[in-house]
Amino acid sequence: MARLVGRRALFAVPVLLVVTFGVFAIAAASPFDPVKAYAGTAGLTASQDNLDQLRANLGVDRPLAARWWEWLTSALTGDLGDSSTLRQPVADVIGERVGWSVLLAATAFLVAILLGTALGVLAARRPGGWLDRAVTSLAYTLEAAPPFWLGLLAVWLFALKLGVLPSGGLTDTASSAVTAGQVATHLVLPAGVLAISQLPWFVLYVRQGVGDALGDDPVRGARARGLAERTVLLGHALRSGMLPVLTLIGSRVPELITGALLVETVFSWPGIAAATVQAATSVDFPLLAALTALATAAVLLGNLVADLLYGLADPRVGFDG
Repeated sequence: MARLVGRRALFAVPVLLVVTFGVFAIAAASPFDPVKAYAGTAGLTASQDNLDQLRANLGVDRPLAARWWEWLTSALTGDLGDSSTLRQPVADVIGERVGWSVLLAATAFLVAILLGTALGVLAARRPGGWLDRAVTSLAYTLEAAPPFWLGLLAVWLFALKLGVLPSGGLTDTASSAVTAGQVATHLVLPAGVLAISQLPWFVLYVRQGVGDALGDDPVRGARARGLAERTVLLGHALRSGMLPVLTLIGSRVPELITGALLVETVFSWPGIAAATVQAATSVDFPLLAALTALATAAVLLGNLVADLLYGLADPRVGFDG
């Protein structure tokens, strides 16, 4: 296990270097002007000399490689630079927002795994039955629905039509104190929508895995020994059928991050979505590079966790990945 973690850590270094350099390269080729974004409305009347001076102050007039290298060397010492759009250190921007994004994504992912496993097992119990057809049809339908559309539908139904849940934000009003009760209430809709967007994959994988396991010799042997159907299904078939799902956990992290950004935007959740959009449209080099590196690290960590879980669940595989 330690060797696997070490190999993945070494592999992550060049990946992060390439990704962050790519961010600077794409941002440099972007049609958006970071100087005008920084100046705002004042940039409309500013002279060219003032804009050039501001460009030099922000450092965007230097070569691409020089800007990237300066940011990288500073980041290695813990200094992620300052956000030109939010006018505060990048570390503070991320620190204030990433916790709420992690709470949303973790809650939604846990709900998707638990609910997807339950529905997948029920569908696999009687292949071709009415419940199997209903669950798989629902899964394929939800798979085609984009998260932002599900979010807007949820706001219309539960917030506007029924009035049982808040439509967005973290508290009832901007001046309200942040309490656990208010956070939990406001978390229901965004976490539910994000969980539903991830649900189809877990339902279909569990259904397929458990359905295949029910035809394996060990499971048929357990039935032949007279074990209860519940024990056969949960104690034998589910254990074997869940192995492919462990690899799915890592592969779903990129879409989970993308879906979380969309859901945060729809529900005005105070995560990193707004900061990501502002960094992209304003070509905020330090903030954009830091957020992209953070997302890349989350994807790499998700794949590592999936491989570790698979190795622990199936000793025949081990930790050779």
